[in-house]
Amino acid sequence: MNNDNSRSAQPTCTARPTGHGRRRAARRTVAAAAALLLAALGTAPALAQQPAGAPAASSPYATDGRGTLLGITPVADLDRADVVRFLAPTGMDTGTVRHGLRGYRLTYRTVTPQGTPTTATGLLVLPKGGPHRLDLVSDTHGTMAHRDYAPSVGEDFGRIAPYLHASAGRAVAAPDYLGLGKGPGRHPYMDTRSAVTASVDMLRAARTAAGRLERPLTGDVYVSGFSQGGQVAMALGRALTDGADRHFRLRALAPVSGPYDIEHAETPALFDGGINDTSGVFYMAYYLTAQSRLHPIYQDPAEAFREPYAAVVDQLFDGEHTEEEIIPALPATVKELLTDDFYRRLQHPTGGLLAAARAQDGNCAWRPAVPVRLYSSSGDTDVVIANARHCAADLAARGTAAPVIDQKPADHTGTYLKSGPQIVRWFDTLAARR
Repeated sequence: MNNDNSRSAQPTCTARPTGHGRRRAARRTVAAAAALLLAALGTAPALAQQPAGAPAASSPYATDGRGTLLGITPVADLDRADVVRFLAPTGMDTGTVRHGLRGYRLTYRTVTPQGTPTTATGLLVLPKGGPHRLDLVSDTHGTMAHRDYAPSVGEDFGRIAPYLHASAGRAVAAPDYLGLGKGPGRHPYMDTRSAVTASVDMLRAARTAAGRLERPLTGDVYVSGFSQGGQVAMALGRALTDGADRHFRLRALAPVSGPYDIEHAETPALFDGGINDTSGVFYMAYYLTAQSRLHPIYQDPAEAFREPYAAVVDQLFDGEHTEEEIIPALPATVKELLTDDFYRRLQHPTGGLLAAARAQDGNCAWRPAVPVRLYSSSGDTDVVIANARHCAADLAARGTAAPVIDQKPADHTGTYLKSGPQIVRWFDTLAARR
């Protein structure tokens, strides 16, 4: 997206489902092309969930049930030509598409941000063909407001990366995160810690499901993610390196356009023109309403939001509203969204506001023992490239050289469309060296 302040502009790291009969606002070329394609392909029928048992006794988390697979629901069955037809209208390079694929919604046990038991869903995609035992790609998605946009439910932008990697011959585990897809409750947007626990537990559920589907996993994991998912990917890589599950070996990290530094890169860009207004309003409203349930940011929305937005903003992000409903209900700029006092606080955060940002930041402050590439674009006005540069500096200070691959002049969505095939080929190269 260019720096377009018109009300028809849409945040570009979100995804929209097809086949739900909702009135659509004007949307970007890539999303429109995907919608037209999917109307032609149709959606694979969802079959009844198959019962699934507990994880193997050797699992380090068998006692608390995290990662226990509860159900497998087939949701997609595409031949190689179908995959090409899905990807090609986006303008993405389809040269890495070698196989058809089958997709499954997994339901599994995980925990809330407070550590209490809950369930979540995610998408497991397996290639048709390729080796019998499969390497695994963890793909973590970008911002989405409606729960049905999640990869295991909506066949739209959230499935581009999973289909791309699976068609190249790897299994893909794509968590919906908490509160999205078929999981209960509300999504704790930008809570990196709970996104990581849901992602680790999705890997465990995928391991069980792949075995039952007679495509066992090797244990090697290649981690990627886009936008919000780029931040999650970095944190997930760190968790795997720290021994989150002994069954999985991190092999490479390739996040795309992650907001790695909310305090020093992303938030300042709201005020210096680096982030376009429509995206800035959408992200900030979503972030504040979600984070206020986890940190002492405000007790009453009127402390942060101007009227009439204070009265409606929280319910707009309840997981049941589409962007086409949310964006027209919000103002054109962040300054119009927030009270004067809170607008000033946002520029110089303290207390709960600062704690919320710092809880998400710092995920590049470690030393990966695997190759890392950071994909971004100087043309991105949703997640500014300063995030990737700060991340690379943090990694370099600890002895890891991570190149920042600038896909200029690509916008936010365009950054992934260009980066995705490059990442697949890089993973191919690394796998061939083993």
